Amino acid sequence: MWTDKSFIRGQMIFTYKKLKKYHFLFLIIAAIPLWVYSIIIFRLSVAYYQAPRPQAILMLGGSPTRPKFTAQFAQRHSSLDIWVSSGLPPEQVRPIFREANISKNRIHLNYEAVDTVTNFTTLIDNFKRHEIRHVYLITSDFHMPRAKAIATIVLGNQGIAFTPVAIPTKRPTEAWLFTLLDSGRALLWLFTGYTGAGLNAYFSYDQLENLF
Repeated sequence: MWTDKSFIRGQMIFTYKKLKKYHFLFLIIAAIPLWVYSIIIFRLSVAYYQAPRPQAILMLGGSPTRPKFTAQFAQRHSSLDIWVSSGLPPEQVRPIFREANISKNRIHLNYEAVDTVTNFTTLIDNFKRHEIRHVYLITSDFHMPRAKAIATIVLGNQGIAFTPVAIPTKRPTEAWLFTLLDSGRALLWLFTGYTGAGLNAYFSYDQLENLF
């Protein structure tokens, strides 16, 4: 009986020492998300303070209605250049802006992006080169929650603020899983420079959407 108690007490002491040994490591791992979040919030705050008004328009490609909405929006913000990330090909996009009397010199088309995460990561260097610290972020309302989550991580970490402008649709908001997955990919890019876009070859969000 005494032997059993001694054995149990010994095991408890051993376990405690083992946990104590890794306690500091656990704290560091747990603190990393908070540390990253704090840095992003700080950089976003500085960006909003230094550039309280948007300096450019960023439209995420995808729906055909987005260029038309963006062209009308650009008419009301005539001093801002427009950055279009993927979506419709140039021969379809340019006529939309031309009909809205938007100068071609204001339009910057970029087709490097293959998904929402790369919509942002592929334009970081361009924004920095043009010293853009604040953008209007235009996309469909059902897509905006995911776009905002990624923008917070990717743009925010680079000290670029954003003001969301959602295009009204009748589609339901995307499943939270999409936002979670792409937020994880954005964090992956933050630490490694890899976006995980290669995973698109193995599954698509359309396939995941069928599960909900």
